[in-house]
Amino acid sequence: MSETVHHYKTQGVCSREIRFEVTDGQVHHVVFEGGCRGNTKGVAALAEGMPVQEVIRRLQGIPCQGQHSCPDELAQALLQYQQGQL
Repeated sequence: MSETVHHYKTQGVCSREIRFEVTDGQVHHVVFEGGCRGNTKGVAALAEGMPVQEVIRRLQGIPCQGQHSCPDELAQALLQYQQGQL
């Protein structure tokens, strides 16, 4: 169980940072700094309470204008969390 707020600096997308918590393997309190507010709030709301691995499975590799996307960056942040890098 973790109640630590994790910070992930994004790369190649409009948002600058993603903050999130993981409790009992579930994603909570996702906040994107910057980016398209409607899109990032929607992604955060959909990820709320979802298992980490499921969020990664659903969001990893989603492109935006042929490059990384904010949803993909959330997946990357969660992968780093799983690997103990955050």
